Amino acid sequence: MTAIGIYQILFFFLIILALTKPVGMFMARVFQGERTFLHPILRPMERLIYRLSGVREDVEQHWTQYAGAVLAISIAKFAFTYLIQRLQGFLPLNPQGFSTAAAAQGATPMTPDLAFNTAVSFMTNTNWQSYVGETTMSYFVQMAALTVQNFTSAAAGIAIAIALVRGFARHEVKTIGNFWVDFTRATVYVLLPLAFVAALIFASQGVVQNWDAYTQATTVEGATQTIAQGPVASQEAIKQLGTNGGGFFNANSAHPFENPTPLSTTLQILLIFVLPAALTYTFGSMVKDTRQGWSLFAAMSIMFFIGVFTAYWSEQRGNPILAQQGIETAVTATQPGGNMEGKEVRFGIAQSALFATVTTDASCGAVNTMHDSFTPLGGLVPLFNMQTGEVIFGGVGAGLYGILLYAILAVFIAGLMVGRTPEYLGKKIEQKEVKMAMLALIACAFSILVFTAISTVLQFPKDSYWNPQGPAIGNLNNAGPHGFAEILYAYTSGTANNGSAFAGISANTPWYNLTIGLAMLIGRFLFLLPLLAVAGSLAAKKQIPVTSGTLPTHGGLFVGLLVGTVLIVGALTFFPALSLGPIVEHFLMRQGRLFSLAIPSLMDLPWLS
Repeated sequence: MTAIGIYQILFFFLIILALTKPVGMFMARVFQGERTFLHPILRPMERLIYRLSGVREDVEQHWTQYAGAVLAISIAKFAFTYLIQRLQGFLPLNPQGFSTAAAAQGATPMTPDLAFNTAVSFMTNTNWQSYVGETTMSYFVQMAALTVQNFTSAAAGIAIAIALVRGFARHEVKTIGNFWVDFTRATVYVLLPLAFVAALIFASQGVVQNWDAYTQATTVEGATQTIAQGPVASQEAIKQLGTNGGGFFNANSAHPFENPTPLSTTLQILLIFVLPAALTYTFGSMVKDTRQGWSLFAAMSIMFFIGVFTAYWSEQRGNPILAQQGIETAVTATQPGGNMEGKEVRFGIAQSALFATVTTDASCGAVNTMHDSFTPLGGLVPLFNMQTGEVIFGGVGAGLYGILLYAILAVFIAGLMVGRTPEYLGKKIEQKEVKMAMLALIACAFSILVFTAISTVLQFPKDSYWNPQGPAIGNLNNAGPHGFAEILYAYTSGTANNGSAFAGISANTPWYNLTIGLAMLIGRFLFLLPLLAVAGSLAAKKQIPVTSGTLPTHGGLFVGLLVGTVLIVGALTFFPALSLGPIVEHFLMRQGRLFSLAIPSLMDLPWLS
């Protein structure tokens, strides 16, 4: 690792630290209905939305009503996005003429299974993309469906987190707020203003924002090149701010029209982390003890630094097989210049490792480098980040309610160890809360491991509908443990609602589109619905006075316990699968073995025997 690379990482973190309190305090005021400096401008818009939609601002909801509202808007968003994709050939702002029938002209068709996958993806804040945006989606679909979904899915995540915070903050009540009010305030006061400013900055850096048809250019060699463009800056801003990650272009944030300068890439990762980090302070402010929020922030920060410096060290060390000394000294050798495969020279190794870590700490699928080209340990970091439930700052809202789930488990484990009743913020953690927390964790682990196992061994008849390429693993570009890691990463990314990929896997088949779509639904709704039940249960509880036997949840002991709970639960759940993928690949690489070409069956490999 280089000094300048370390300084870049620390500089980024210091900016996030400086923004956490002011942004968190602002959001606390917004969601508690207090006046802010934006109210003179935006309050009339908020009132108009309530008037048009028939929402009563002063009426709150039981947790079941709150959950029902979440499900209702999710179903409506899915249906709208699915239909608008399938009908894009009949809609305006489609200068390239994209439609399902456009396959004959070389454009990727928006098939029913692909439309299903994409609608679920953007509805669940996953933004997994099994398609090439510039050859599949019209400008109208990119704006009216995908960009709008980026706002609404992020706002829903924030609203759910705020509802859980109210569960801890309130006592002996049956309501946890009003979803429609929380959803509206998250959109109007938080996401729209920040995205508007960010879009202007991106445009100033050279991010494209227009409705022009693609440009046909002639290269120096005389060849014809099609230069894709469109309304990119507006989508880029909310893509990162809402921790969505869906790129306008297939290359995502590695594309110069999405991410042209070092300043733009720095702004992108700042946007990804700023709201998840600030929500920890919002939590502390709303429960009337900011130390509680800072303890969550500290736990997240420790895990962030472990991940980013592991990835940076591994990528800077590179592939020993490419060392000048040769394979004979592969155990101690390092690759001159580090591993630059799949990375943009203008960003370098430090910024690439930081970007990969940030986007997988949060539920953001944006990439400025290809994770499939990382070293085994470098690729292990983003994979394990997602398998923790993306609680290392995490997505907007999702990171906070995820880390609070682990906080419930941590105090429960601490209670078992010392023989006392588990308590957190003056609330007894009892059977219902622990069961709901475990249900959320088990459902996500089940989705990742079962779908991965099936896709690894399942065989389809030749030219079958489910997978025109043959067996499920026939979609891999790599063999051995790296090929297995590609499948594991795909279902981990879908279940964690992240959306990034080991790009070596070709996932645009009916099998992967449908199963990854199901994984996204499991990861979103079987995680958040149990937590809303926890919010309702906690809000109805009495507050317990602090005694000498109460475990302090704002000090170093609790931070260490929380970090240990996250890492141990993740390791116990996924270590066997990781051992078959990046871990064994690392040791084999040190012995001079690589895995480049896919083979008919992963089960035929000696590394599995």
